[in-house]
Amino acid sequence: MMMTTSLPLIENHSPAHICPYDQACSYLEWAAKELKLDQGIVEILSHPRKVITVSIPIKMDTGEIRVFAGHRVQHSDILGPYKGGIRYHEAVTLREVSALAMLMTWKCALLGIPYGGGKGGIPIDPKKFSVGELERISRRYISELIKDIGPSVDIPAPDMGTSAREMAWMMDTYSVNMGHSVPGIVTGKPLSIGGSLGREMATGRGVMIIVRESLADHGKSLTGARVVIQGFGNVGGAAAELLHKAGAKIIAVSSGAGGIFSESGLDIPAVKAYAAENRRSVVGFSQSTPISNEDLLTLSCDVLIPAALENQITQENVDQIKAQFIAEAANGPVTLDANQVLEARGVTVLPDILANAGGVVVSYLEWVQGLSYLFWDEERVNKEMEHLMVQAYRKVIHESKVRGVNLRLAAYTLGVGRVAQALTDRGLYP
Repeated sequence: MMMTTSLPLIENHSPAHICPYDQACSYLEWAAKELKLDQGIVEILSHPRKVITVSIPIKMDTGEIRVFAGHRVQHSDILGPYKGGIRYHEAVTLREVSALAMLMTWKCALLGIPYGGGKGGIPIDPKKFSVGELERISRRYISELIKDIGPSVDIPAPDMGTSAREMAWMMDTYSVNMGHSVPGIVTGKPLSIGGSLGREMATGRGVMIIVRESLADHGKSLTGARVVIQGFGNVGGAAAELLHKAGAKIIAVSSGAGGIFSESGLDIPAVKAYAAENRRSVVGFSQSTPISNEDLLTLSCDVLIPAALENQITQENVDQIKAQFIAEAANGPVTLDANQVLEARGVTVLPDILANAGGVVVSYLEWVQGLSYLFWDEERVNKEMEHLMVQAYRKVIHESKVRGVNLRLAAYTLGVGRVAQALTDRGLYP
């Protein structure tokens, strides 16, 4: 397609009309076609409701003043307050944040949680800043957004490059500005200020639950199942630990620099302790053979869990994939073309908006606890989360059978369908 730089083109592509990652919109259109939605509804849902970019001027430790850009995209609040993480990563763009905000809308709707989708981010590499600089950036960012967020408006959470520490700064900044403590403004906070038990492991636990349910549906069990996990961060590490506990045999895991393999199964607690001492890397773990991230994906196993980056399984390597089940713990690790090839071979692909939804479920439970000032023990949090995850899984399986479509499309028709229904019932203002 020829691109010219005439003025109308720029106007058409104003930030409020970002159709992010064209992939996020193609999911919407795909589901809309299956649901036979009215074009007007699709048009409304294709655009984020609000796109906010703020200027963040910061005094660096050297005394120099630098100005950063901070984004927050609020896609839809048809079902409830906007919800979504804040990422600090060099590659953050408005386009990416808009896409992720839209995917959050479908994810919350699929899980039956009363939230809409939002996402925020600042294009910085947090490793290049001191703790004091990060604190000043986080606090100024939130104070610039103060009119656009709130426990019943928009509730940020941690994401890539942010953690409970940043959430504590953000909660404090918001609370100081309000004149009283507001625990419900963010989720993923430290326990001391109203965080929830079970939050750390939540996304990994959700992955384990979805894998367990899917194996059971096929007459298999976690006990002895051979599992390969790409990524050993918060999600992959927690999933490895819980699957190992449940009796699965984890034969390979990897971190950014490469992976480790053991035919007889890795000692996951030992790997975890090793990674904690080696800057989160698993490379060099003694009772194992080194393996590259590329080769790890093609190992013969029952379950493959890509828990690192998007677009890991593509047309290029799909023919080498030997797993029977793939659980998308990362966002979008299997491309749509690869998904079709795998489905045709009878591989079960458990889509990201279902498989990695454990984090947002426990965020919701944290928010509920914060609003009611009534805190639960870990057992109750895990039980509530399990109930919501299993319920969503059952609905996706049912939808897939009734419509005769793959699990990804079934998950999106449920998510998009719920939002479209609410939009239809609420009508269009004015």
